[in-house]
Amino acid sequence: MTKLDGPSHPPLTGEKPEQLIVFLHGYGSNGDDLISLAPYLAPAVPEAEFLSPNAPFPCEINPFGGYQWFGLEERNAATRLAGTQQAAPILNSYLDEQLAARGLTDADLALVGFSQGTMMALHVGLRRAKPLAAIVGYSGMLVAPELLAGEIKSKPPVLLVHGMADEVLPFHAMAEAEQALHAAGVPVMSEGRPGLPHSIDQRGLELGASILHQALCRHHDHHHH
Repeated sequence: MTKLDGPSHPPLTGEKPEQLIVFLHGYGSNGDDLISLAPYLAPAVPEAEFLSPNAPFPCEINPFGGYQWFGLEERNAATRLAGTQQAAPILNSYLDEQLAARGLTDADLALVGFSQGTMMALHVGLRRAKPLAAIVGYSGMLVAPELLAGEIKSKPPVLLVHGMADEVLPFHAMAEAEQALHAAGVPVMSEGRPGLPHSIDQRGLELGASILHQALCRHHDHHHH
């Protein structure tokens, strides 16, 4: 199976990581793109290491330095589901390996996705046997919402943030995802960002930092006071 690899950012503490935050980039991008967010999030989760793997496949429209979790030649629900299902085991084995290498568990892991990476984060994260600490999904969507209730295995807290002026993935995708997550019993928070196109803004980063802090740092606070 394809092995994922990409840039990382060590814990702010300089110690060995107590938590792991994995960025999942969007279609045609690469791990360097989202690892640039690590310095903004790190102060909220100083013990966390950040990983930003390149997606497993070269991007069909940008093969030099661009990667995809799955192709978009035909943008429809069936090909999106097939692509997500094909990439899911690759991502799962990567997460298992990275956790094992650090002696951490799913409770110490958060996924932060953007666009196609959000599709992967929601699909994989909610089907892992043990709940992750949190899933943060920027500018994404829930693939095959009708399958979620039958396939969900764990219910980590989810934050969805989406630009209201998104020209790539329509803003209403956030409400659709939220409805399905809510119906499946997943604690979900969401925020639409007025005027924001297909990107992440300062407010989105602040919301992400806040949920990551709440989800990952509560067990450790007593070490530091």
